[in-house]
Amino acid sequence: MTEFLLNLLRGGLGNLAAYLAAHVLLCLVPAFYIAGAMTALIPKESVTRFLGRSAPKWVSYPAAALAGSVLAVCSCTIVPLFAGIYKKGAGLGPAITFLFFAPAGNILALVYTGGVIGPDLAFARLFLSLAFGIGIGLIMALIFSRSDIAHDKATDQMFAGQGRKGMRRAALAFLLVLVALLLSGTLKVGLLTGAYAQITLPISGVDRFQETLTRLVPFDPAKGEEGVTPQGVALIGMLALIGLASWLGIEKIHEGFNRWTWIALGLVGLTLLTAALGIQPHTGGLDILFTGKFFAVLLALVILGWLLAKHLSEDEQRDFLWESWRFVKQIFPLLVVGVFIVGVIRVIIRPEWIEALAGQNTLLGNLAGVIFGVFMYFPTLVEVPIANMFLNLGMHRGPLLAYLMADPELSLQSILITATIIGRLKAWVYVLWVALFSTLAGLIYGAWVDGASLGLIVLYLLTFLAVLSAGLWWVSRAAKKQANRQTDLLATSNQVDK
Repeated sequence: MTEFLLNLLRGGLGNLAAYLAAHVLLCLVPAFYIAGAMTALIPKESVTRFLGRSAPKWVSYPAAALAGSVLAVCSCTIVPLFAGIYKKGAGLGPAITFLFFAPAGNILALVYTGGVIGPDLAFARLFLSLAFGIGIGLIMALIFSRSDIAHDKATDQMFAGQGRKGMRRAALAFLLVLVALLLSGTLKVGLLTGAYAQITLPISGVDRFQETLTRLVPFDPAKGEEGVTPQGVALIGMLALIGLASWLGIEKIHEGFNRWTWIALGLVGLTLLTAALGIQPHTGGLDILFTGKFFAVLLALVILGWLLAKHLSEDEQRDFLWESWRFVKQIFPLLVVGVFIVGVIRVIIRPEWIEALAGQNTLLGNLAGVIFGVFMYFPTLVEVPIANMFLNLGMHRGPLLAYLMADPELSLQSILITATIIGRLKAWVYVLWVALFSTLAGLIYGAWVDGASLGLIVLYLLTFLAVLSAGLWWVSRAAKKQANRQTDLLATSNQVDK
């Protein structure tokens, strides 16, 4: 029993260490800053014009999907961006569509899926992610229409004194460069991953340190697991220093800029550059590879520093840093807890179980693919080679699609974080719809793979949509009746008072 508990603890800590070392910096740190810039620099009118609750649905929902299609992000990285647009006035429906579609239907994920597994699965992933992403957004907006109206009024009051209708060019440029920084760290293309220069540091003992880390955090790359490297250990230490400096500086930003503020920003830049390097330990020392990613990150940081210092006002600088830090405090602790729990669960749940359950296109098999995608979180694009591994081991293509639909959108840590942004009820209702539609996607695609006629598949889909529409109509009607009842009670109360 003691050995089992130690294995669980080791699995949780190992997963957390690997995640912090490999994914927080070049993915989440830029995402936090983008979310802060959205909240601080984008006027509410610029968001609500395209993504607001009152914007035409034929504009807002496609715009949300289009915005997500260019971001190669995972279920965790998308959450700060979702929080940014939602806080700034985006309607719940378009914001949910953005949250769903970006991880599953972004261009890089689709191209990668088509190249590794097949264009048929990539097309199915695109079509169903787009249709279901918009559908889930519309459903959430309908179910929670009253709270969506209240949220819209709250954002009106929150940003009432903003005093500008359009976004300044400098602020827009700053936001776009932050997006470029995020893409530089996440895109896996030859231009960025290739090394263009190399130096060797004659540091002895690094190879033995790597062996020690591998023993402490064992991993199997074939199963999507990641270990910890000496570079990762250094990055975790630098991340802790960033947190300390930010607490001493940015936490007190409304009292004015102090030296810790600039130390925190300097550490962020240095850490991002270190994360972008290729570092390979060996017997003779340490190879430092200057990749295309390093030069792209360096260029982005230089431009960001220039824009921040020369073209953003002191109020904009303060608001941007404070909002970014606020998102970190809100999201990061839950992320740590979620990643640790997922590491513990991965010790218990074995991929072999999923393979045995998902060998045929059954309801249970598709549910198994969805559940595996939720609790066995993999970073951006890693779900594709994992899916290919399952396919080679005998997993049916239907449950495989269900897994590819659920894994990028949902993870335990992203569910916990989303609940803090929109509330636990909305978050778990969203999870329910994602699980339902992902299962449905797998069943539909699997039936087509098994040779079912297109007419029969359409009939099944139309039947499901008819039942769903009837249920939503009933929910909408009940909500309207309750609203009318409250209006009548209010009117009666006013007459009595008179």
